[in-house]
Amino acid sequence: MPASDTRQRIRLRVDALDWKALGPELEQEGHVRIPGLLTAHECQATAALYEVEERFRKTIDMGRHRYGEGEYRYFARPLPALVEGLRLGFYPHLARVANRWNQRWDREARYERSLRAFLARCRDAGQERPTPLLLRYRENGFNCLHQDLYGDVAFPFQLVVLLSEPRRDFEGGEFLLVEQRPRQQSRGEALTLARGEGLVFPTRERPVETARGVSRAQLRHGLSRLHSGERTALGVIFHDAR
Repeated sequence: MPASDTRQRIRLRVDALDWKALGPELEQEGHVRIPGLLTAHECQATAALYEVEERFRKTIDMGRHRYGEGEYRYFARPLPALVEGLRLGFYPHLARVANRWNQRWDREARYERSLRAFLARCRDAGQERPTPLLLRYRENGFNCLHQDLYGDVAFPFQLVVLLSEPRRDFEGGEFLLVEQRPRQQSRGEALTLARGEGLVFPTRERPVETARGVSRAQLRHGLSRLHSGERTALGVIFHDAR
């Protein structure tokens, strides 16, 4: 199938999601799960790209940098059509939520309506390297809690899609979200995703109602230890990197 057809198919699939429900859930819960975002065949084909060296611009050994134990690879341009389709499809829907969040914080800044316009702002800030990536973990692998910030410009949401089959390909490896609200102890959540399931979550912070008005809750994410097997996931970050 031509790349343009794949991009369009994925964009139409994302547009067909129930955004009237997903948007409010994302605003209320701070994250939203999307079961069946990718098919089993799409998961398999995307995970297989991990072995194709020319598709990537950089490989990171987590242990070497003390990020955890595992490896991830940033895609080079041109991005795979499916990945580009997800990026193009999700961006405008999430930008509308992001702009509502800015209104709640009384921020004048607004996110552009299209991904192309937003990436132009990234380029103006010196951020030109693509950030979508594949992450691979094996037994005892894990990812320390972190935020994916690559420069002054950052989009407030990102997407992860599990490409492996839990309990068949691996055991353990829950996705972790830890939220720190003002003047409170951290609250953590461990999410067990299904193969092909997407999860949208905040890159850095989200608005929460407090007795003093709307405050910023800081979020970090990571992965719990893999007990066995191999786990591959797709990460879709919308801002580019320096």
